[in-house]
Amino acid sequence: MIHSKQGYRFDWRLATLLVVSWLLAGCGINDIPTYDEQVKATWGQVENQYQRRADLIPNLVETVRGYAQQERETLTAVIEARAKATSIQVDARTLDDPQKLQQFQQAQDQLSGALSRLMVVSERYPELKSNQNFLTLQSQLEGTENRIAVARRDFIAAVARYNTEIRTFPGRIWHSMLYSDMPVRESFEATTQGAEQAPQVKFR
Repeated sequence: MIHSKQGYRFDWRLATLLVVSWLLAGCGINDIPTYDEQVKATWGQVENQYQRRADLIPNLVETVRGYAQQERETLTAVIEARAKATSIQVDARTLDDPQKLQQFQQAQDQLSGALSRLMVVSERYPELKSNQNFLTLQSQLEGTENRIAVARRDFIAAVARYNTEIRTFPGRIWHSMLYSDMPVRESFEATTQGAEQAPQVKFR
């Protein structure tokens, strides 16, 4: 009989714990860390796409140089912009550093501008425009720029959802009680005119 009472008491406590856990989950206690992880994951996609672009550029520069060696200034600008963009690393641990994030963004925007100028210059060389390797690289670059735009959009949306959660009820309560060490996240802001648009690399 005593054993039954102890078993009953244990079951009651377990049931209470389950109910409380369910209520807390329903109140959004886990939303803040969940949204923060989504911010980090979407930032990872932004970095992946920028790296993909950086990997394409050396082959693109060499192909253009083979047909338009006289365009040294434009080629040099692309090389230097790529070097600067790849030298600035912003990972999930430093997303709350507005200055570093802005430096990273500005470097990527400068690279976008240099690539745009390279493509405009390339239009003056019919042999280059018909080169299969150049056409392939052009297509890959265009696809990468589109992926960058999508990745940035997803990151902006993830940051907005996270920031909204810690600033509004009931997330604001959970933030003050449990997650006060998790800061407001910085998002992308255009630093140059037209920076939100991918470079136009199609020939018309």
